[in-house]
Amino acid sequence: MTINCKGKLIDLSSPKIMGILNVTPDSFFDGGKYNDPSNILNQVEKMLTEGATFIDIGAYSSRPGADFVSENEELKRIVPIVALILEHFPETLISVDTFRAKVAKQCIEKGAALINDISAGKLDDTMLQTVANLKVPYIMMHMRGTPQTMQKQTEYDDLVKDLIFYFSERISAAYAFGVTDIVIDPGFGFAKTLEQNYELLAKLELLKMIEKPMLIGVSRKSMIYKLLETTPDRALNATTSLNTVALQKGASILRVHDVKEAMECIKLFKMLSH
Repeated sequence: MTINCKGKLIDLSSPKIMGILNVTPDSFFDGGKYNDPSNILNQVEKMLTEGATFIDIGAYSSRPGADFVSENEELKRIVPIVALILEHFPETLISVDTFRAKVAKQCIEKGAALINDISAGKLDDTMLQTVANLKVPYIMMHMRGTPQTMQKQTEYDDLVKDLIFYFSERISAAYAFGVTDIVIDPGFGFAKTLEQNYELLAKLELLKMIEKPMLIGVSRKSMIYKLLETTPDRALNATTSLNTVALQKGASILRVHDVKEAMECIKLFKMLSH
């Protein structure tokens, strides 16, 4: 299971870490923290040093009920940061967290390596064609509606079966445009109730039948802190617990705020699965 990032083959049969860098003022955990060049570069350096393979940059908060951000505003926030990071850390594999084809294209042209789309191409009709033209790996997530409406769309006949059907359909659509390097993300916290998130995690290994590498993002999410009646700040220990479960059930990439702790998870998991 490999993906080709800028001519470099990344082997996902050994789990990797994607470090999160939010450049949005309203992200649920680190909103507004990374808004000047030195903060951004320090955080990127820290994540790379701790073992992140990818750095995921988002300039549009997709937390439930997040504010709408115009395309121009998103471009203004994200493109300079891609350029800034690659100027200082040219080897960095940057993942661009966007559902807009124009944003994806401009970031890849600035040197980003892959696209992480919460909508799997459903919020921008030109996204799949754009990814195919750019010849970059594509992470497609399961979601319904938009960040503004998704939490009203949590009715499923059979959650896991519905996800498998959704991914089969989206992968076929991507193949039709010529997108080949695909990673799936079940979308914890997106159009799912708290209980559904845990049902999904409990049955996660069933998604292996899709035969695509799987990215899992549970880091400090409300499925953790609401259940434990705590805050995102205090949700690291529980995040580590769920990351371990995700690895045991087939996760290829952990998308996290805390790289060092996630790397420890992977080390322990690898030792167990010798």
